[in-house]
Amino acid sequence: MTRPPTAAQRRVIDAADPVTGRLRGTEAQLAALAKRGLAFRHPRPPHDHFLTPAGHRIREAEEVTKKAPDVGEAPAGAGVFSARVGGEEAPYDGPGRVREVHSAWQGLLELRRMTNPDGAVERPCGWERAHLVRAAALALEAAGQRPAGPDADGYRVRATPQPEAVAVYGPDGAALRACAAALERAGWQAGEYTEPRTRARYLLASPRRM
Repeated sequence: MTRPPTAAQRRVIDAADPVTGRLRGTEAQLAALAKRGLAFRHPRPPHDHFLTPAGHRIREAEEVTKKAPDVGEAPAGAGVFSARVGGEEAPYDGPGRVREVHSAWQGLLELRRMTNPDGAVERPCGWERAHLVRAAALALEAAGQRPAGPDADGYRVRATPQPEAVAVYGPDGAALRACAAALERAGWQAGEYTEPRTRARYLLASPRRM
């Protein structure tokens, strides 16, 4: 049975970039995490280390244990970047939020460049496929789409039982089409469907592989 990470290793994991999973630590700490399969060293300069899916799972399990919201659900203003999935009770707006979203999106593009085998930034990477709701929400907000809030209509991104797919709901057909276009520009494929029972229209969106 694999031994759990040490306290020092957990601190490195917990301090990973919430969007890209990029790690900061000593060479010994990073090498130890890589040996355990919790991190990998990127082959291209500057040879940064990133969390693997197993490393992300440990980080998220720690957050649940602490009853802290994860990156996709953290309340706005909590000091951790939160991809707005729609429906937050107290969304945070303003120039500061615009800068945060822009920085997070640029970080995700850099992660695509460094982790996609061909360095493509037009195509989603493994982190996005492992964090579908957060990734889709970030793509929408970075494109200027407005999430639903207590006093405003907008998009809502929700998980689905289907592998590698999220559902995106909007207040009307025009909003759904705008969300579909934004996701497609971000490297996703999206189709519009109708729920059989409620007749509500929604998008089913998946990150492209090619």
